[in-house]
Amino acid sequence: MSERTIAAIATPLGEASIGVIRISGEDAFIIADKIFKGVSGKKIAEIDGYTALFGEVQNDDGRIDEAVALKFVSPKSYTGENVVEISVHGGTLMVKETLRAVLKSGAVLAAPGEFTKRAFLNGKLDLVKAESVMGLIKARSLSELKISRSVHGGATSKQLEAIEKNIVSAAASIAAYCDYPEEDLGEINEDTFIKELTAVSNSLKKMLNEYDAGKILREGIETVIIGRPNVGKSTLMNLLSGQTRSIVTDVAGTTRDIIEDTVMLGDVPLNLADTAGIRESADVVEKVGVDLARQKLSNSQLVLAVFDASDKPSRKDIELLEECKDKPLIVILNKCDKNCKYTEAFSKDIETVKMSAKSGEGIEALRDAVARVTRTEQLSPDSAILVSERQRQLAENALVSIDEAIYGIKSGVTPDAVGVCVDQALNSLYELTGKRVTETVTEEIFSKFCVGK
Repeated sequence: MSERTIAAIATPLGEASIGVIRISGEDAFIIADKIFKGVSGKKIAEIDGYTALFGEVQNDDGRIDEAVALKFVSPKSYTGENVVEISVHGGTLMVKETLRAVLKSGAVLAAPGEFTKRAFLNGKLDLVKAESVMGLIKARSLSELKISRSVHGGATSKQLEAIEKNIVSAAASIAAYCDYPEEDLGEINEDTFIKELTAVSNSLKKMLNEYDAGKILREGIETVIIGRPNVGKSTLMNLLSGQTRSIVTDVAGTTRDIIEDTVMLGDVPLNLADTAGIRESADVVEKVGVDLARQKLSNSQLVLAVFDASDKPSRKDIELLEECKDKPLIVILNKCDKNCKYTEAFSKDIETVKMSAKSGEGIEALRDAVARVTRTEQLSPDSAILVSERQRQLAENALVSIDEAIYGIKSGVTPDAVGVCVDQALNSLYELTGKRVTETVTEEIFSKFCVGK
């Protein structure tokens, strides 16, 4: 338990029904009693844990506000320490004055993420669950919220524990063989050893394969709408945005700049960009717009290539399709309500959707196509998902070490050399979950949290 008793505002500043000031540390009850006076005359230090007192908070000038104080006793609190949460009316000035009084009474201002950091250090949650907290706070979609809930609820930690169990078993077999040769323990059972490590390798590969899909659901995917002039790009942009974001006219070259918006299509956030129609132009301004469109295409993670299916495909259409093929791609045959003249051969082996951006027909098919192309379709919110680049890199490191160990045992490498690989995998896993992590890494993780969490 830290010697410092910390305090911070735990709710957003602004007009609200209540604002909460959280105090955590060994002296939390003593400090709270200096500024809180219960109407019953009882002190916070005297009441049972997990009960509340009604009263008022005061500073040197007198009463600040009516308040409710809620008491949590170590170790059964969020941080694992003594905690008091004081709720006052939610005006910005009221909340700040209450915090000032708390700090003047002996608490120090909490650093960003320090409450959650203390929860981690006091064994209330592992580092994987701790990192999911910001996902709960920042969730922009229901799917993102479900993923963060699942990770915070322990789905990823349980999977990592199972992986760790198999690695520890393999490490123990090698250690016993190498450290006690005089005990005549016999040769390592290679079949069992390989079976344990193969299960680990498969589990890590599954988590790594699902990382990108989970990241898309959390952060969105950079998506560009590309196509020749007047094929319906801006109409599609407006349909997906649910509002008029792009000007739509019958004049070719109307869109000259990049129009951007973030939209939800099913469970997938699309960081969407509508671009100028791709064509050769003598107009200097339009030419700049076309260059920007091609630049946006090169930087995109998903391409929605729109074609006017009411007319036969031209050589320019085929050239544009070729230009997009090295990207995750969905071909949209627009204006299919006017008799689609494109054949399946045009976009063979490419995810293709027939629709009318003007009427909205086919939007469900587009939603399903996006889910398939981004591989979010098969991602369950209950999956064991890695939620940060730090976690992904450590899981990758563990996988490399495990695969090296499997290769080594199959190739006849000495057990002590194989054991080094297994130990490296275990160290990566321990750093991932926080069982063995440096103070520098811990500080870096929690510095990204908001103050008060």
